[in-house]
Amino acid sequence: MEIDVGLDAAGLGYDDEAQIAVAAARLGYGRIWIGSIGDPFQACALRWAPTRAVVPGGIGTAIGVLPIGPQTPASLALSAAALSRLTEGRFILGIGSGAVHEPEYRRTWGIEERSPLALVRAYLETVRGFLAGQAVTYRGSGLRYDGARIAGGPSRTPVYLGAGGPEMGRLGGELADGVYLSWCTPGTVSSTRDRMAEGAARADRDPADVALAASVRVCIDDDEGAARRALASALLPYVLGRGGPPPAHYRANFERMGFAAEVAELYRRSEQGVPRHDIIGAFPERMLRGLGYFGPAAGAAQAVRQQVAGADIAVVRIVPSRPGTEPIRAILDACLPGPARG
Repeated sequence: MEIDVGLDAAGLGYDDEAQIAVAAARLGYGRIWIGSIGDPFQACALRWAPTRAVVPGGIGTAIGVLPIGPQTPASLALSAAALSRLTEGRFILGIGSGAVHEPEYRRTWGIEERSPLALVRAYLETVRGFLAGQAVTYRGSGLRYDGARIAGGPSRTPVYLGAGGPEMGRLGGELADGVYLSWCTPGTVSSTRDRMAEGAARADRDPADVALAASVRVCIDDDEGAARRALASALLPYVLGRGGPPPAHYRANFERMGFAAEVAELYRRSEQGVPRHDIIGAFPERMLRGLGYFGPAAGAAQAVRQQVAGADIAVVRIVPSRPGTEPIRAILDACLPGPARG
């Protein structure tokens, strides 16, 4: 299993980000992943560049899940191809449905297609066509192309699909180069493998040709209470939202993982007007331990491997307990994948 690192918004300046990227490369991490924060293509390039001082050509870089809608398939392919050329093929583009299931989101971005599955299929087919250097003709799900090409010729850019439910897992097995799990349990990894194989069979593909990347959020701190609160703070927006309507698709996903009772309790507290700070303090222990790791460094590496056993790539998603680079370095050191590079 390859061990990668996921570094989202950690509140760091460029020099500190470069320091962390170099540390990850020196420790032997395969690539650095990012979510849909700011301009993730630019962030990937900035994180990749300093690692060339440690690894010839630099380590890999990846976007975990970039929600479809705000960008067209052509614009995604253009940015992905440029970054792949810059890094000499060391870039993975991950896309996902985001909040397409919500009517307000579709109205905001002018999305006509009401089916997230149909729209994601349309994006996968067209983005991969553009990246392959093909002339893309497509009409459906609100997309219209007639022999369109992007400049630069074919690009070696694997396209991953962020999957929450079983149908997205099947679609990833059918059309994508890989599937990415943002939150998961060991059972999720196993069941997603099965769905990917079903999708691959629909397209007469070898399931082994479709990679599975699964993330584990990790917070290291000798003050276990501080680590626990940090992990709960990272998880809560996926359960209760970020001030808008609660994300129903994430709720369904957590319920499939076996956390229906915990999610119901969190919703009950929120509906009663309990402040978020108090909800974080009382976050269900079983759910936190089932979806991530928090606490001292000892045991973190084993916990990561156990949680995503069966995946091809484990992504250690950094959850700092405090500001600065020290908590991030502690996580990198605790989940060390192999001998450090000189």
